[in-house]
Amino acid sequence: DKKEVKSTVDWIKKEFYTNVEAAENIKSLMSAEGELWMRFYGTFFYFLPEDFVMNKRVKRPPDNPINALISFGNTLLYTKTIAAIYRTHLDQRISFLHEPSEGRFSLSLDMSEVFKPVIVYRTIFDLVNNRKIQVHKHFEKKVNYCLLNEEGRKIFVEAFEGRLESVFQHPLLKRKVTYRTAIKL
Repeated sequence: DKKEVKSTVDWIKKEFYTNVEAAENIKSLMSAEGELWMRFYGTFFYFLPEDFVMNKRVKRPPDNPINALISFGNTLLYTKTIAAIYRTHLDQRISFLHEPSEGRFSLSLDMSEVFKPVIVYRTIFDLVNNRKIQVHKHFEKKVNYCLLNEEGRKIFVEAFEGRLESVFQHPLLKRKVTYRTAIKL
């Protein structure tokens, strides 16, 4: 409900979906996704406390608290999708969007993209905006990186697992399911 993010929301509703539909190949689809993430990260300034705002997404290693939360949350989600895929006959190495490579499961990366906004980012926003995770209490800041400390990881994992157990109305099944079940489906 922040008026400052309205232009980004409007862009998603109008241009982003048009760009996705018009994508003729994976590269153009991934480009549209990249622009979406860039715009999304640019809105954090409007609804996160100042000490959690980031200049850009930095992954290896994360260089500030919000990047540390994103990386940790994405890793948890990635492992949940790997576990769900292992219970199927699907091949982890065959994906739709991410390039297969040594040492990673591309299908899990594809699946994780769908759930990042509703599981990882909603968990982060809840923890940060309700001050359940705080910069001065829950992070180890070193010269070139920033990581959650043990207490911070425990808080995050509990909230993440709680988010997996939260329910939503599944649009195709026409019934309520948990996010954990949605990942399995």
